Amino acid sequence: MSDKLYILIDIGGTAIKSGVSTGDGKFLTRDERPTEAKEFGGPGIVEKVHKIISSYLKSYSKISGVAISTAGMVNPEISQIIYALPDAIPDYTGVNFKTIVEETYKLPCFVENDVNCAALGEMFKGSGMGLSSLFCMTIGTSIGGAMILDKKLVSGASNSAGEVAYMRIPGGILHSLASTTYLVKTYAALINVDPKEVNGKIIFDRAESGEKNAQDAILDLVEHLTDGMVNVISVQNPEAIILGGGIMARESYLRPLIEAKLKEKLRPIVFEATQVKFASLKNDAGMLGALYNFLSRI
Repeated sequence: MSDKLYILIDIGGTAIKSGVSTGDGKFLTRDERPTEAKEFGGPGIVEKVHKIISSYLKSYSKISGVAISTAGMVNPEISQIIYALPDAIPDYTGVNFKTIVEETYKLPCFVENDVNCAALGEMFKGSGMGLSSLFCMTIGTSIGGAMILDKKLVSGASNSAGEVAYMRIPGGILHSLASTTYLVKTYAALINVDPKEVNGKIIFDRAESGEKNAQDAILDLVEHLTDGMVNVISVQNPEAIILGGGIMARESYLRPLIEAKLKEKLRPIVFEATQVKFASLKNDAGMLGALYNFLSRI
């Protein structure tokens, strides 16, 4: 496996990350470029993917396949984008990178959703190494989720398993009550400013400096987030829940708060068997997860 190389591409709403790696996930190179999703839509992304692949093929002679992680709902069996929000990435629904790559470059290609790939990546080379069951939650503008059972991704009947943003919790849905967007709105209301004037970093910096309003806003978020985590744990009973997304970089601040709430809400036998982990792969998670997905399907 080590003599084979793979092109890895992670397509997000803001940036497209790419690289070439060995089969065991060691990168030879990494690159990043803006997605410009709203400006050029799906056709623009397809053009950028062509440029990425063509460039790497000129530099490396042992490319054995292309693995892609992407925003949007994906049917992994045919590697097609089956739905992408038109406001986020116009004209992206229906794009099939597998067909494009295999017909143009004669290389095998597999595609999976970006949150699913992040979870696979963490299991492959990150915080979930050695685990066979886990649930990955990504907290950002919204909340993404992915379920892994027996080291396999659970996709569901409509390829939307793990979509915890729509989960009902006390007070509403998880997206509305536990995202970074909600944290910012809550804190802005407490200090009576426009939400555009603050962000997650500012809030955590102020909380760590002892500001009560910031601490209260974070506690409110943790209350709702752990309601969602308890639901996931009750259904799947995973070995671990892995938390990712920008604010989850504040592990030292968040871990004791989250674990205290979970201990309060879960039965002891369940709490003691459930690890809380924080994502460790950062920008590489999607690409490494795409590689794992590729190798499991080839």
